[in-house]
Amino acid sequence: MATTERTRLTVEAAINAPIEKVWTYWTEPAHITQWNFASEDWHSPRAENDLRVGGKFTARMEAKDGSFGFDFGGEYQEVKTHERIVYTMGDGRSVEISFSTDGNTTRVTESFDAESTNPLDMQQQGWQAIMDNFKKHVETHGKMDTLNFDIHINAPVEKVYRTMLDKNTFKEWTAEFSPGSDFQGSWEEGSKILFLGPDENGNMGGMVSRIKENDPPRFVSIEHLGIFHDGREITSGPDAEPWAGALENYSLEEEDGGTRLSVRLDTVPSHNDYFADSWPRALRKLKYICETH
Repeated sequence: MATTERTRLTVEAAINAPIEKVWTYWTEPAHITQWNFASEDWHSPRAENDLRVGGKFTARMEAKDGSFGFDFGGEYQEVKTHERIVYTMGDGRSVEISFSTDGNTTRVTESFDAESTNPLDMQQQGWQAIMDNFKKHVETHGKMDTLNFDIHINAPVEKVYRTMLDKNTFKEWTAEFSPGSDFQGSWEEGSKILFLGPDENGNMGGMVSRIKENDPPRFVSIEHLGIFHDGREITSGPDAEPWAGALENYSLEEEDGGTRLSVRLDTVPSHNDYFADSWPRALRKLKYICETH
């Protein structure tokens, strides 16, 4: 029985960023939702990625007006970090992405089997538009500052860890950022969590995040996905983009019979002065609670 040979199309981009950053932004769901659409009237509200041979991925692509949407996904056939990804889509078509580097420039080349419904030039333009959007996201996102704060607390590591995350005491020490601060969700690794607080008008706003890592009682890593505003979780588009992928890490170590708590966080430069004032106050409040309760 004769088989029909598929047409192979290729899109590519030269990206002004190191290959490690390009790989992360291509594969991490928090970043995929920021670039995986061809035009500004579309968005990608969610993505999941099990990056291993035999693993599967899916990304939702929707028109912002809700008129149309679909899930795009596939199964990985090959994953070679910083070099090559091959996957098969649900209809059997194959996609290959290669990564190569020359200093601080990374070239991403994506070849795919064309489908038979839409014209080839339309498919080429659509995939290239997404690739161009990826290039823009990598080159413009992540221009953040990293701030570091630390404090010695005269209490055991386990107590500091527990006090820092407990629902009631969390609200006490984070009130130094904003009175009424709270969280909704779980500290379990991989789970979604909302960090909320009232704004100057009394409306609840904050961050949409996930617990990237939790190794009790030594380390907690929070990855911010976007913002919470007007009762909505915004994890794609320009409002979410400044914060998506930002990390907030807490390290706890035994020191002189107590605990050295170190905080390392990514932030947009406009928030530097605010955090330089509020983080030391918040940590002093946490220290007071741990040492007196």
